[in-house]
Order: sequence, then C-alpha cells, then structure tokens
Amino acid sequence: MPEPVKGLRERKRLETHRALATTAVRLVAERGLDQVTVEDISAAAGVSPRTFFNYFASKEDAVVIAHADTAERSQRTIERFLATPKEVSAPRAFVDALKEEFAHIDENREEWLGRMKAIHENATLHSRAVAMNHDTAEQTIEAIARRVDMDSKADLYPTLLLSALGGAVNAALILWYQQDGRVSALDLLDEAVETLLAGLPEPGGRAR
Repeated sequence: MPEPVKGLRERKRLETHRALATTAVRLVAERGLDQVTVEDISAAAGVSPRTFFNYFASKEDAVVIAHADTAERSQRTIERFLATPKEVSAPRAFVDALKEEFAHIDENREEWLGRMKAIHENATLHSRAVAMNHDTAEQTIEAIARRVDMDSKADLYPTLLLSALGGAVNAALILWYQQDGRVSALDLLDEAVETLLAGLPEPGGRAR
C-alpha cells in the first residue's frame, strides 16, 4: 500500500522529528547517554528545547523513536501483510511486509548503527525500545489471526508466529550491528527467516 501524500505542515513535522532523532543518536553514540542533554540535542539540531519537547518527552525517546509517524508506519506494515495474496504463506507474507523498514535501515546505516550502539549500551534505552515493540504486538497478533482464520485468544499459532519471526528479526539486526552494517540487513532478514522456516537445521547437517 503506497504511503499517503502529506501536506507541507506534516512534512515539516516529520522532518523536524527526524532531525532531532538523528542528532540525538549521533550525540549519544559519540558521548554516551549521560553526557548528552536535551539542550545539547536542541542546539545541534538548530531548535529550542521548547521545540524539542513538542516532539519528545525525553532524550531517551529522541534516541529510540526514529519517526514521528511510527504508529502509522507499523499500521502500514500490517496492511501490507494482510494485503499479500493468500497463496503466500503467513510467515513469508509477514517478512515481505517488513522489507520496506529493513530497506530504510540499510539506507540509513550510520544512524541505525548509532541507535543500536546506544540501545546496546544503555539499559534504559533497551527497556524503552522493548516497550515500543510491545505497543504494536497485540495488533500484529490480531492481524495474523485474521489472515489465518484463527482466534488470537484461543489459538496458539498467531502469538507463536509473531514470537518466532520476532526472534528472527532480532537475530538479523544483532548480526547486522555486530558486522558494522557491512552486510545488507535485508539479506540477513531473508537468511534468518529461511533458516527458521527450514526447521533450524544445524550447520553441517548433524542429526539432533
């Protein structure tokens, strides 16, 4: 589903959010979270602290929340998943729906390496990132249940699928970060999911 056309005011809002977010990531990656203030981020981005607080509640949110329209982006991912033809399996449809977001990571390598470095080194940022993912989990489980004609409250599959694929996504991102973004995040996502769907065979074909 194409991204909706945005007016000038909305584009300005998204651009200012992105400027603050990328600045926060850069400064925290360089100095450490405790050595960066809201005033530092605002000054480096060319806005006032008052403007900063129009977009973020804290410096932690500025590091973790990459886009002002995060909720809308998540909803578009769910819509892409539901719009995928039924002959495509639910796991593959889910991963295909995520590819736009992974392409964004590849296209903004330094920003995302900095963000993941900051999250890796700071427990508060890690907790905030986990909480953000939790916010969309229920909607995603409901979407999976709808696609496979199951009851999300009575059947195990929708929650299990999200947990398994979420693990594959995290594994791909961790390896991408550990390899300093030298390998495509998209390629690692495909590899992780294909390995998962193959039943996690051991390297070398050893029997379990």
